[in-house]
Amino acid sequence: MRTPFGAVALGAALLLAGCSTAPAAAPPSSEAPGPLTAVSALGDLGTLDYCSLLDPALLEGSTVATPDSSFTDCQADLVQKGRRGSVTIGPPAADRDPNLRQYAYPGRLPDGITVRQTGFAPEQACARAIIFADGTRLPVSVSGGDPAARCGGADAVVGGVLAALTGNGVRHVQFPDRSWGRVDSCALLQGHDLAPAAGAGTETSEGMTGHSCIRGTVSVDFAVVKQAPAGPPETLGGRTARVATDGAFCRARTVQPSPAVAGRAEQVTVSVVDTTGSGGDAACAGTRTAAALVFAKIP
Repeated sequence: MRTPFGAVALGAALLLAGCSTAPAAAPPSSEAPGPLTAVSALGDLGTLDYCSLLDPALLEGSTVATPDSSFTDCQADLVQKGRRGSVTIGPPAADRDPNLRQYAYPGRLPDGITVRQTGFAPEQACARAIIFADGTRLPVSVSGGDPAARCGGADAVVGGVLAALTGNGVRHVQFPDRSWGRVDSCALLQGHDLAPAAGAGTETSEGMTGHSCIRGTVSVDFAVVKQAPAGPPETLGGRTARVATDGAFCRARTVQPSPAVAGRAEQVTVSVVDTTGSGGDAACAGTRTAAALVFAKIP
């Protein structure tokens, strides 16, 4: 396997364990049942197969395509009464969300679990949040499709997630050797070479799943995507990349064919946020510098 660091120990620090794509059931816990936390219910969020939580059959009156499992979520396209839509589970989050509101969830809840509705959601979407005893929340949303069935469908998907949690349905994946799912995202942002872009004295902060990391004004995240990013290509860190602005952010993306799923790509995004109020264009020089350093480190 290619190790651009040139040192075996540093290359190993970038890789997480795992060597095949076969999903494996989460090992049963020997502890007495108690309030469900994210760890006790889901296990390692970095290797969780989020699509093992989705039961498409619960979306009545829907034609649901084969779900796509990314590193941090699961998404499936659907059609209801001729109208296209989608259902999404994830990504997990731990920060407080002031937009969550109580509502009468119609199903039974395991010990330690609450379900809230999201007051702030994209137009034509119905969003729920499954909240574990430790405060971790797992978003569930249904967008598009039949408006009359949207929120009922979201509640049905929530019920399927809860059934997976309590019925030994949670599964995990083992990433192939060359999968970017094995890369330690924060290792990519460490080192003095990134200080000019990230800010002096900044430290890395890892996302909940391990597939994203932030250091100052620079962030990196990994995902599985259906299509490669659009835009004029350029070479950064020895890889073909696309750079584009997004509000106050400037983002550089590069992809590789997924070694686990045919017809899909693994994508890494390096983002830099402009803090001067000038907009994303002002951050693109820093983005290119950071992306060149990060992309060169990826095995």
